[in-house]
Amino acid sequence: MRRKVVDSGSRIELDENDFPRHFYNILPDLPEPLPPFLNPATGEPVKPEMLEPLFCKELIRQEVSDERFLKIPEELRELFLKIGRPRPLCRATRLEKHLGLPGNVRIFYKREDLSPVGSHKPNTAISQAYYASKSGTEKLTTETGAGQWGSSLAMACAFMGMKCVVYMVRVSYEQKPYRKFLMRLFGADVYSSPSETTGIGKKIREQMPDTPGSLGIAISEAIEVAAKDEKANYSLGSVLNHVLTHQSVIGLETQKQLASIGEAPDVVIGCVGGGSNFAGLAYPFVRDKLTKGKECEFIAVEPRVVPSMTRGEYRYDFGDTGKLTPLIKMYTLGCDFIPPSIHAGGLRYHGCAPTLSLLVNKGIVKAKTYGQKETFEAGRMFARTEGIIPAPETNFAVKAAIDEALRAKKSGEGRTIVFNFSGHGLLDLQGYQDVLGV
Repeated sequence: MRRKVVDSGSRIELDENDFPRHFYNILPDLPEPLPPFLNPATGEPVKPEMLEPLFCKELIRQEVSDERFLKIPEELRELFLKIGRPRPLCRATRLEKHLGLPGNVRIFYKREDLSPVGSHKPNTAISQAYYASKSGTEKLTTETGAGQWGSSLAMACAFMGMKCVVYMVRVSYEQKPYRKFLMRLFGADVYSSPSETTGIGKKIREQMPDTPGSLGIAISEAIEVAAKDEKANYSLGSVLNHVLTHQSVIGLETQKQLASIGEAPDVVIGCVGGGSNFAGLAYPFVRDKLTKGKECEFIAVEPRVVPSMTRGEYRYDFGDTGKLTPLIKMYTLGCDFIPPSIHAGGLRYHGCAPTLSLLVNKGIVKAKTYGQKETFEAGRMFARTEGIIPAPETNFAVKAAIDEALRAKKSGEGRTIVFNFSGHGLLDLQGYQDVLGV
């Protein structure tokens, strides 16, 4: 059993017994009820049982639950420990020194890159695979952008003895070959999306033969395959409430770690594609703000070329390009939006998690955008000071944390800044070469 270790506040570890025994579900604490999913044919709210062709009953229950804390089964909890949870919270002391920050401006980052596949995604992957397997499901289908989610679900399905089928967005399939090799190593079938294996994929290839693909298209393909197989379920890597609920273990751990050194965050930061890693870190702290009045700022960072929260509309839209999902109220650029071929493939989604969209709309969470090159520059600075290479997606959070720290330095205000280091960039080195010429 590992001991709790606090090394002068620079690396804070938790004992295995400190790993949460419950997920945190934000639905009961939202400032107003979450708008329901709507049936696109009738405009009426979708009843939970109507989602059963895609998800197992337990995940549907979690999606709409009004319970604040959902117990983690002990067998699932053991799987979390197997993949290395709890994870360290580190202070970026060398980065702070490089930036010339005063002692009252501190930067902490949560090491989600230390999972077996190098990102935060296994937190929900093993949860979804566990619940699906217990329900009798034999196969899970999914989409993936940069491949962190696809590799996580492939690993989780291998643990549970299930088949995994992944539709990987074409531009990432070509940019990041080692991600697809990793998925196949775990036993998954991986297809470049749009593919020739689905009706939707064939249709889009005919209409747009040179399309780089999108998460919306890949979602449609995965849903089409799952809907036709009674032994299969669809699995989503972000956006939905049950996914964000599973990720809450990140923030719950971080709360304990900060409390152990007498710290509390002034700013919590995460990058956003669909919203899972941001919500995983931030939502337990959002609860403290909403229910206990604790002061804290929340910054959700997205690419300037995929600005769903900052330039999209808050309205009902489909979650996929093929219009197979219910209508979801969220910030969206439109389900037909095809994003540019940036290296942050996990952030190329047209929409945003409904719960996060509501929080942004109410001003509780602030959305911010950056361009690709400036975030890669921030990633290079982080690598040269902290010795860890961030994923292209994570670079957006790194850039925002640096900017917030420099702003505090200039104003003379003390700030404790916490961000989610959501994944490493060791399989994304081509992106650094393409953008920075390293």
